[in-house]
Amino acid sequence: MPTHVLILGGTTEARRLAADLAALPDVRVTTSLAGRVVRPGALDGDVRTGGFGGAEGLADWLRTHHVDALVDATHPFAASITANAARAAGATGVPAVVLRRPGWRPGPGDRWHLVPSLDAAAATLSRLGERVFLTTGRLGLSAFAHLTDPHFVVRSVEPPEPPLPPRTEVLLARGPFTLADERETLRAHRVDVLVTKDSGGAATAPKLTAARELGLPVVVVRRPELPPGVTAVPDVPAVLERLGLASR
Repeated sequence: MPTHVLILGGTTEARRLAADLAALPDVRVTTSLAGRVVRPGALDGDVRTGGFGGAEGLADWLRTHHVDALVDATHPFAASITANAARAAGATGVPAVVLRRPGWRPGPGDRWHLVPSLDAAAATLSRLGERVFLTTGRLGLSAFAHLTDPHFVVRSVEPPEPPLPPRTEVLLARGPFTLADERETLRAHRVDVLVTKDSGGAATAPKLTAARELGLPVVVVRRPELPPGVTAVPDVPAVLERLGLASR
């Protein structure tokens, strides 16, 4: 019987993993997407969309579809999904792996302000700047909605959900963005502070380099902690190694 791997996905790494698994003999791969993006990119293997109904629903799905391994390759800030995945794996005995790209680290010349949440990021802005480049995604902008003085430039793949700050300019764009792209965005919109989540990875890092070059402060929201007893691997080869599929 083929090995059935369920990927909780949506990230770049999830897509790479799906492609690598689909290319292996006797491996069936299903990627589950939350459904928040209307037009997701193409994926190798089977695709399902929507939630499972919490940890119990995911556990039922694992049993019903005879899943042999579960890979949580969701965004580093998808804390509730990661917690549900850990509980479902524990309830079913299905081996589970968490795939998390390494977080960013500040370097020489960076003016980072590390905060624990979007609310804390909003509270920090009053002393940093008036023109804010907000790259935290289209969800969670309500944390900034009460701020009436700053001008926000919000970038997201799809239109953000209200409530939004009253002075908001939306840039609809899909990355990855080059360093030249990010320099131009910061300059064209006269940005004086950048707000981002510690998503990690190289694809979204050029904005940090551009901010460093321009001497701009950056508010970085820290990642939530992984559930107790859960550890993560940093890349696709490490997942294949953990699942015993690296040599197939």
